[in-house]
Amino acid sequence: MTVPILILAAGASTRMNGRDKLLMEVDGVALLRHVVGRAAATGHPVLVTLPAGDVARREVLKGLNVQMLAVEGAEQGMSRSLHVGLQVVAPDCAGLLVALADMPDITSDDYLNIINAFNTDTEENIQRAAAHDGTAGNPVLLPEWALKDVSLFKGDAGARELLRQNADKVRLVRLPGDHAITDLDTPEDWAAWREREKNRQA
Repeated sequence: MTVPILILAAGASTRMNGRDKLLMEVDGVALLRHVVGRAAATGHPVLVTLPAGDVARREVLKGLNVQMLAVEGAEQGMSRSLHVGLQVVAPDCAGLLVALADMPDITSDDYLNIINAFNTDTEENIQRAAAHDGTAGNPVLLPEWALKDVSLFKGDAGARELLRQNADKVRLVRLPGDHAITDLDTPEDWAAWREREKNRQA
């Protein structure tokens, strides 16, 4: 079953001391293109939310088969991107895989593993990525029923309230290593991640 992937990339990088984290390079390309490219490689439809009026982030996505969505009021938080994405997703889609744009280790296979877990779950549970040790992280696949009450998506908490209220319907999908819990929010995060990458490749 085809499940759209919504990548939230409308944040302002407020913790990066003036730099745009999504334009910093991973494997020779901007982090945003790196993440979105892996999602696009799954063959599933990909939507990317971007700040309204943004030019630089749009530029790095040129040539990728994705739909870019302008988010007015992106400063209101992650939930604003979710609302915009839900307005575009077909009303009859079985579910929506919501991913973050600052997670460099999520692979195409990771996305597909989460979607496969959803497609084989007869109870239509929420599928949430987890680290190898079971620590819950991202992305999160929300079934159609979980997309109906948009009032649960508030501020910068994204789907956190939805997950809290439906904890009994959340199933963890363990991904390799720390893929599901590694995000690059601060200069310190970037330095630590680059050091780990250097050691891994040594």
